[in-house]
Amino acid sequence: MKTHHLKLYNTLSRQKEDFQPLNPPFVGMYVCGPTVYGDAHLGHGRPAITFDTVNRYLTHLGYRVRYVRNITDVGHLQGDADEGEDKIEKKAKLEKLEPMEVAKQYTDTYHRDMQLLNTWKPSIEPRATGHIPEQIALVEAILKEGLAYEVNGSVYFDVLKYNETYKYGKLSGRVIEELISGSRDLDGQGEKHNSVDFALWKNASPEHLMKWDSPWGMGFPGWHLECTAMSSKYLGKQFDIHGGGMDLMFPHHECEIAQGNACNHQDPAKYWMHNNMITINGQKMGKSLGNFINLQELFTGNHKLLEQAYSPMTIRYFILTAHYRSTLDFSNEALKAAQKGYKKIINGLRITRSLEFQPADVALDEEQIKQIEQSITAAYRAMDDDFNTAQAIGHLFNLLKKINSIFTGQLPSAAFGEEVFAKLKNTYITFVEEILGLIEEKSDVQNPMLELLLKLYSEAKTARDYNKVDEIRSGLKELGFVVKDMKDKIDWAYEE
Repeated sequence: MKTHHLKLYNTLSRQKEDFQPLNPPFVGMYVCGPTVYGDAHLGHGRPAITFDTVNRYLTHLGYRVRYVRNITDVGHLQGDADEGEDKIEKKAKLEKLEPMEVAKQYTDTYHRDMQLLNTWKPSIEPRATGHIPEQIALVEAILKEGLAYEVNGSVYFDVLKYNETYKYGKLSGRVIEELISGSRDLDGQGEKHNSVDFALWKNASPEHLMKWDSPWGMGFPGWHLECTAMSSKYLGKQFDIHGGGMDLMFPHHECEIAQGNACNHQDPAKYWMHNNMITINGQKMGKSLGNFINLQELFTGNHKLLEQAYSPMTIRYFILTAHYRSTLDFSNEALKAAQKGYKKIINGLRITRSLEFQPADVALDEEQIKQIEQSITAAYRAMDDDFNTAQAIGHLFNLLKKINSIFTGQLPSAAFGEEVFAKLKNTYITFVEEILGLIEEKSDVQNPMLELLLKLYSEAKTARDYNKVDEIRSGLKELGFVVKDMKDKIDWAYEE
């Protein structure tokens, strides 16, 4: 295992902490996945890429990561409350489908989009409907602890009683007295003892489509219950990292902490990580504002706010250019800049792969070697500092300057020495592909087509047929490529 002083920001303690896994080299990581009732959107893309990068970097350092990401296919009600209609059930009624048809359809499209974004598949991807017995057992355990109560076939978590021993609100910073005073008066209007209590199990009405038998009658689990049941099953009563979007901090993750303490008398996770929100042109993303953009709309450009299509790797690169805890604002200007930056990185990747060390009778350039070593160290230091991909990318561009200098012949590779040259090359490739997960987007026919066109270009240039030279150059530019006339060869690059 590579020795690194890895620090990450823990939402629970509100400070950066040294990463010390419970059972090294094993790392347990649970990330809240999607509720599958619609196409994947930007709000799904950011946490997927954020925690994919965390997984990649920990794996690169030598940790064995068990990455669990759930699929919510029952229990998530409209408005994230304990009343209302199940999101998937509502979609099923609108489309005249079975709820599991809806869940299957949007799980498949979510997986398709995650593959396009080059995210690794999780180690385990459990579904809420596949863990009903575990959720029922969890409710029984909380009832046994005296921290829940049953009313008319529904079971609610008793937050005030829990708060006598533990602290409800310690993750989000919410104060329970303020939560109570800020809620509507439920006296005579509902089943809960207090407005802050949340549902563990809900009694199902006769017309409800998704329901299961339980000790309290036919019903379905509350939204918060599934993550506690599945994380403890696959990662144990306490695991290393719990991740998700900042919008899940309250009430979802707060409720998970309460459930974990009620059952197991300890917080479920040692470190809590939350990626920040996404805005569109400075506004919060929302369907009512008309700025809600699905990933497929981004990839095709088929949305009124988009001036063009943006490839999956452009989106991945753009998300990585901001620290995961920073707000991320999508705009056409920002996406076009990301498209240019991504192409620079990938042009550099192509060049780096082609470079070979050329021995020569030249002195070592100690200053250049020092700059390379410093940039490599700084790139790793950025990742060690709470996975700061934005800074790491900046240091990669410093390495790319050296790579371009070697490629153009301005600096001989021998000036770095074979060991430093190999380190430069391997570090750049490793960071781009393995850690940041950026890949070259090309079709199967791209390289043969380019080879043929460059051959025709070279022949036309030799024959001094400059009209043909200009025609080929112009045609390639329209396709997104530029011709590079070099001293000893002709090459191409993606147009930036």
